[in-house]
Amino acid sequence: MTAPSENMPSEYKASEDEIAKLIDIIEEVAKGNYSNDIMEFTKPGHSEMIQRIAEAIGMMMVRVEAREVRLEQLVRNLRDLNRLLEKNTTQTVMAIAHALGARDKYTEGHGYRVSVYSERLARKMGLPEKEVEEIRVGGMLHDIGKIGFSDRVFSDEDISFSEGMVAEIHKHPEIGVDILKGLTFLGPILDYVHYHHENLDGTGYPNGLKGDEIPLGARIISVADCFDAVTTDRPYHKGITIEEAFAMLREISVKMSPELVEAFIEEIEEKGIV
Repeated sequence: MTAPSENMPSEYKASEDEIAKLIDIIEEVAKGNYSNDIMEFTKPGHSEMIQRIAEAIGMMMVRVEAREVRLEQLVRNLRDLNRLLEKNTTQTVMAIAHALGARDKYTEGHGYRVSVYSERLARKMGLPEKEVEEIRVGGMLHDIGKIGFSDRVFSDEDISFSEGMVAEIHKHPEIGVDILKGLTFLGPILDYVHYHHENLDGTGYPNGLKGDEIPLGARIISVADCFDAVTTDRPYHKGITIEEAFAMLREISVKMSPELVEAFIEEIEEKGIV
């Protein structure tokens, strides 16, 4: 307790103005607006009651601030742990997607290459770094729905796809989303996986989206996916040359976006293939 001032009579009582100022400060403290103004009321020249109240409020502020600092640290720790969990989960899912190569030697490395091409194209288009990274991950995961394919689809034999097999293949974007939908932190990546086979003219699948209904990331992955697919040997076709692939992309660019196709071709001509 602060001793009364020698010049202050023991019967000193707080004035209405003094009490009003103290209440104003306490109200600000209650709002979370801390300041050292309260400490002025702990000094000699104020009544014992005012000094005691000010000292109690001051101590309370110190304790509350200490707890807030601790809570902020805990929140930071939780965010760090959450980011680590998201990173580890994403890496696990990407490893599963990469494991598709164990079932189909012709598409081994396809997800990786599409991921690299997609990232390069996204960067060339000047997209923000966060979006570039989302598109990179989307490129790696775009075919994860093929895990649900029958062994017949993954056959090494030179086969002709039946109507049923084509229908099965067309389901892989939706199967992919079903696999990943619980990982809500993937955000727009889910749409990239879902819509990477949609066409600007509405002739794509699974939903027949048109134009701007198709996310830019999905369109970027579509260009990269198409290029790698046609330049890779498959049971049902021999890979074509890069020049032939460029001509084919230009021919169908109205379905993908002429701007993206030309940017992609320029990127490959400048930096080469994966």
